Amino acid sequence: MSLLKSNSVQIGQSATATQNFTLSVPSSPDGTIKLARGNSGATTADVLSINASGVITGSTFSGATISGSTITSSTVDGGTITSATAQASTSGTAIDFTGIPSWVKRVTVMLNEVSLSSTSHILIQLGISSGIENTSYKSQSSVINTAVATINSTSGFVVYAASGAASASGSMAISSMTGNLWASAGGYAHLGTTASAIVSGGVKQLGGVLDRIRITSTGADTFDAGSINIMYEG
Repeated sequence: MSLLKSNSVQIGQSATATQNFTLSVPSSPDGTIKLARGNSGATTADVLSINASGVITGSTFSGATISGSTITSSTVDGGTITSATAQASTSGTAIDFTGIPSWVKRVTVMLNEVSLSSTSHILIQLGISSGIENTSYKSQSSVINTAVATINSTSGFVVYAASGAASASGSMAISSMTGNLWASAGGYAHLGTTASAIVSGGVKQLGGVLDRIRITSTGADTFDAGSINIMYEG
């Protein structure tokens, strides 16, 4: 059995350097390895590298970082799904989720038995670096039980409050149509005295890149039950 030791191995023997590959480690090894296009000692373009912690970076992944089984990027097979930390909706007039990355193309807002202190409706608002935007939404929501009732809103994506105090369980998907134009579609269950189904939809042109979401109400109600979370993907 023989052992070959080398700091650089060329794969391919083409007279055209860009058709060959080189796998190499630094002349003073530090736990990293690099795959590049070109001949050994005269590579023309890096393809990817693995550092001492096992993190993969490189142009092949358009800047993606792979660490263990976690992928964080908007350009690797459509990106990844990231879940925020759920927040209790048991007090206060607004719940914010911030730090949404610029590459995100869809955000899902999830409500778990969320209710308000009075008869306002739940409102989901989008925001950019300068703050939450509360105008120019085109939004509608309907509640369906023994009859159908509908509400419109220009202040946010509205979720109808069925049977008095607002209460809803379900989710709303908010997706980028193009640039900063976002469309929403939601479905919810209200399991109060009168079981109801709630549907909603709308569209909003943001003044910049989405980076935050606020869940509040159409009035001055406070939250008094449930929990809320979001997840986002590229």
